[in-house]
Amino acid sequence: MVAGDLTTMALLIFDCDGVLVDSEYLFARVASACLSEIGIEMNSAEAARRFAGVSIKDMLARIALERGAALPHGFENLVIRREDEAYARLLEPISGVREAILSVPLPRCVASSSLPERIFASLAVTKLDDLFAENARFSTALVAKGKPAPDIFLHAARQMGERPRSCVVIEDSVPGVQGAVAAGMRVIGFIGGRHCTHDHGKRLEAAGAHRVIAAMADLHDAVKGLTSPTGLHRGRAPSPS
Repeated sequence: MVAGDLTTMALLIFDCDGVLVDSEYLFARVASACLSEIGIEMNSAEAARRFAGVSIKDMLARIALERGAALPHGFENLVIRREDEAYARLLEPISGVREAILSVPLPRCVASSSLPERIFASLAVTKLDDLFAENARFSTALVAKGKPAPDIFLHAARQMGERPRSCVVIEDSVPGVQGAVAAGMRVIGFIGGRHCTHDHGKRLEAAGAHRVIAAMADLHDAVKGLTSPTGLHRGRAPSPS
């Protein structure tokens, strides 16, 4: 492939958790265990399904609303600390992601619901930090509303000097896909993370993903396909491996 194949696009925007690093299943385990300690039973599969792509702050606000009472003081810090410990020991990059990123000759950035320090740490632990400049890593902490609002994607495009319609977003979560679509961007749904269930691809399609891939080896062709006359037609989602 030559760069001319991608002349209608100018920027790739990667989510971090579940797209660059295989972290969502780890976070779901941590969240489930921490919630159990305060009397809220939610298994890790449910936590992943409900809160993948959502910031910790928004997740805890939603749980508190459902509970009808504030969560214990310091609970957010407990979750973050346990998350840090799990990631330091167990976090891995998504299989094939480095090669996939390098196969697409476009500028790139990260737009994540994680805190800024978490984005930096996750990229460092998985040795992907050399692929994304420090000024090309954007957190929803920087904007008014997190995913599924379009704020973080519009902010990333603006900071990178590109128009939304020239951006392609790679996302693994329903809120992330919804936010990218609302921003007017093309979206590739990714279902190769360990948190993805058998129906995950269909959920991403229903949220608006234009393409769905189960392996990073398919990223190159998916990005290229979005430039074709039928590139925005949604096809049947593959099953996660």
